[in-house]
Amino acid sequence: MEKAIIIGGGISGKLAARVLSDVYKEVIILERDSESEGPSSRKGAPQGEHLHALLHAGEYGLEQLFPGITEEFYDSGAVKINSTIDLSWFHHGAWKIRYDGGYSTTLQTRPHLEWHIEKYLKKIPNVVFHYNQVVQDLLYNETENRIFGVQLKDTSLTADIVVDASGVSSLTSSWLTKRNIQVPDEKVDINLSYISKQFQLVENHDTDWKIKMVYPNPPHEKIGGTISRVEDNRFIVTIMGYHNAINEKEVLQSDIGFLELTKQLPRLDIYETIKNATPLTKTSLYRIPSIVWKRFDKVGNFPNGIVLIGDTFCRIDPVFGQGMSIAILEAVALQMLLQTHKGELHKLPKAFHRMAAKIISPIWNMVITEDFRYPQTTGKRPFGLFIQQWYARKIFLLSSQNNEVYDAFVKVMNLVRPISSLMTPSIIKAILIHTFSKKP
Repeated sequence: MEKAIIIGGGISGKLAARVLSDVYKEVIILERDSESEGPSSRKGAPQGEHLHALLHAGEYGLEQLFPGITEEFYDSGAVKINSTIDLSWFHHGAWKIRYDGGYSTTLQTRPHLEWHIEKYLKKIPNVVFHYNQVVQDLLYNETENRIFGVQLKDTSLTADIVVDASGVSSLTSSWLTKRNIQVPDEKVDINLSYISKQFQLVENHDTDWKIKMVYPNPPHEKIGGTISRVEDNRFIVTIMGYHNAINEKEVLQSDIGFLELTKQLPRLDIYETIKNATPLTKTSLYRIPSIVWKRFDKVGNFPNGIVLIGDTFCRIDPVFGQGMSIAILEAVALQMLLQTHKGELHKLPKAFHRMAAKIISPIWNMVITEDFRYPQTTGKRPFGLFIQQWYARKIFLLSSQNNEVYDAFVKVMNLVRPISSLMTPSIIKAILIHTFSKKP
């Protein structure tokens, strides 16, 4: 339990460093990017320009790992909202009910969140950041089938454990392929584009919301958008479009191009909000051609000494805002396993990858159920897709009329309750009544 090395200093890598610092004498984070002087987007995380969200489970887990960090967010400008009052949400052709469910959510930019996590880590004496570092290879003991360090450009570093948090195009994936170790994966092509811009609203512009979401109603609508207040009284607008629905060239040409794009949303609410606003940033584009779940948990001869976390394991559809929360849940699971397997660390990778798969599985199924509402979406379809889509749509529509249904949906969406909680007798009864009534 001497040294741990983490490849990648993004959010997943930082979370891993936090839990490893409890049991290893030295934790080294190897980060490609230069050190930031404040909350700013990193070259290695181009998605940082776009809207991010921490779901309730993610917020609870982050506070567990970094006690007091939520208040630090608020002290430096993050926005605390009532999740079901301050959110205005148009979804599948209907507005959700707005009521006081007693839930709170934090609105902030990703750089703001990541900067605070990094500041917290730098107060932990056995965690060290090494910036501008590119890992070229893994050090491998074939006899023991064990990774025991990494190769950098000019030197090598050994460790008791290596955590790969470098993202979807990770070194570990290519390293396994070179050794003919097959990693099964589940891949779904969604051809998603994310386009974002920050604004300052006019002084007298008053709203009865702090975040507004206008989702497309598939399959005939492919473009949706969100406007959210963030730190410094700024507003970030993120427009997303499935299956190349957005003319990217036209949108990126000018501020007017972005404004015109908001007119293509199912509602004009976001356009009306920003038509007289002042743009604060350039227009940013991020593409997600496909989502991928690499099934490292199913590799029988997976080497010891290395663990994969975050997008390295699974890149989920970002429209649903679950990516960071999944990474936090994985870090909490890793923390538990490090205590459980003290003295038996050879069991850690397999145990962690299995637990991560259990975290991912219901979320993945929930996400692709929605992605497959578009006939252009390709990949392995889940069993019983039509029934799942029918039931989910009923839940969405009832969430605009029935407090009990929406409250249950909020808990599932925020990963604090299993999807089975949407199948109670009272909710099933409400769905049957809705189905056989004339309500829309």
